[in-house]
Amino acid sequence: MNLNRREFLTTTLAAAAVPVIPAIALPGDSGPIKLAVATYSLRNFKRPEAIKMIQELGIKFADVKEFHIPIKDATPEEWKQDAKEFRDAGIKLVACGNVDMKKPEEQRRAFEYAKTCGFPTIVCAPTEEQLPAIEKLVKEYNIKIAIHNHGPEDKFFSTPKMCYDAVKNMDPRMGLCIDIGHTARTGADVVESIQMAGVRLFEMHFKDLKDPHNPDWKVGRDSQVDVGDGVLPIKEIFQALIKQKYQGYCSLEYEINAKDPLPGMKRSFDYMRKVVAEITKA
Repeated sequence: MNLNRREFLTTTLAAAAVPVIPAIALPGDSGPIKLAVATYSLRNFKRPEAIKMIQELGIKFADVKEFHIPIKDATPEEWKQDAKEFRDAGIKLVACGNVDMKKPEEQRRAFEYAKTCGFPTIVCAPTEEQLPAIEKLVKEYNIKIAIHNHGPEDKFFSTPKMCYDAVKNMDPRMGLCIDIGHTARTGADVVESIQMAGVRLFEMHFKDLKDPHNPDWKVGRDSQVDVGDGVLPIKEIFQALIKQKYQGYCSLEYEINAKDPLPGMKRSFDYMRKVVAEITKA
């Protein structure tokens, strides 16, 4: 059974007091599961504020959205300096995105951006038609791409299977970013999707939903809650990732409470760390 919020709080009070900036490694800092912030969660805040908030969360990894390192109307020197601000704060840049790569003119710039900033992976939203051109850039730059599935509304890549089928016979650096909320809303099984993706799984976007299967897609999407308060199988997802020795990151993409996201993000990371700790201890 999944551990819900009430069970988490009642079974161990001490676990709720996770230090803001940990002096020792916490579950999710290293080992089989590495937790990250998808900075879309902090879209209402400028880069310096966002960096401080990531530090306050005690997180060492970031999947950076262009709100915090602009890809358009910026020079390579600005990209380099912006990325340096994260690194100077002790935050490793693990991916950028989601980057729209549906137009040919967007593609090389995205790879130049990733190369200059030092992103090893581009989380992206291409069309299948664009994949051969993107594959050439993957080989040229030696940078991975992870196609992000966006649920029932996405006419190109709604499910992880659609992403996997599109890249499975391409360069091994062509892979997936599974968004567990969008995946659940399509009716696909998240754990089975992880198993299917295998070594093509490069990035995970985490959230939780109360009503993912509502036939009204907008209702399902807008039912997001703090991780642990919804119905997504968080424990089983972590177990599947550990079993297949997942090498990527689990990035919290907190899309609610945009004006004050930090309390909910803290609760979500507390829960995720607790679940990871219980699995690894077992």
